[in-house]
Amino acid sequence: MTRYKLTVAYDGAKFHGFQRQPKLRTVQGVLEKALFKMTKGKQIDVFGSGRTDAGVHALGQVVHFDYPGEIPADNMLKAINSLMPLDVIVKNSEVVDETFHARFGVKRKTYQYRVDCGKYTDPFKRFYTGHYPYKLDFKRIESALEDLKGTHDFSSFAASGGVIENKVRTIYNASMQYNASQNELIFEFTGNGFLYNMVRILVATLLEIGNGRRDVHDLLRLYEVKDRQQARGTAPASGLYLKEVFY
Repeated sequence: MTRYKLTVAYDGAKFHGFQRQPKLRTVQGVLEKALFKMTKGKQIDVFGSGRTDAGVHALGQVVHFDYPGEIPADNMLKAINSLMPLDVIVKNSEVVDETFHARFGVKRKTYQYRVDCGKYTDPFKRFYTGHYPYKLDFKRIESALEDLKGTHDFSSFAASGGVIENKVRTIYNASMQYNASQNELIFEFTGNGFLYNMVRILVATLLEIGNGRRDVHDLLRLYEVKDRQQARGTAPASGLYLKEVFY
């Protein structure tokens, strides 16, 4: 068996998330279906760096699998891309050591979140951005982003569906840029791990800070109270992108 590491990008709009689910279209399912064809009927299990929810996109999801026999990495890239639907592309293929694991070897991840700031929902962006049509003070958001950096207990920013008990995570970088030509805010977060819906809850909180509905340093209070109900909102899945995974 040969272990392959793939870097995969996908448009999540028509997927029910990454993880395989019976009778539902998922990214893992699409990859495993392609490998099933390539091996002429053998089930190959694909392991991802983590799950993405329905509607969430990826620019650099990482997966691995063990393949019977050995194909040069470039040929694997060509073969599997020839079987991909139009909303998935494999960007890179590598042969890796059998100790590599796409999930358990992760050191940090970068997520991106795009917010359309237009007054009305743009029909051409609705599957690829969140939408916030209210007034924003970017300086307030930039100040709040500084409070994100470092190691904190993110209990207030973890959705109730999560099963991980330890809510402490380290954020190495948190930034925001405004794209004037697209009238979009682009957030980026790099950390050693992220809880279920954590980025989407953080974005919703940061937008409320920018709008003046919260104190500039309300993140510091939310770390202390450890109460999901006080963070309240969750930004839509459509604006979230798994940008890069580091090992």
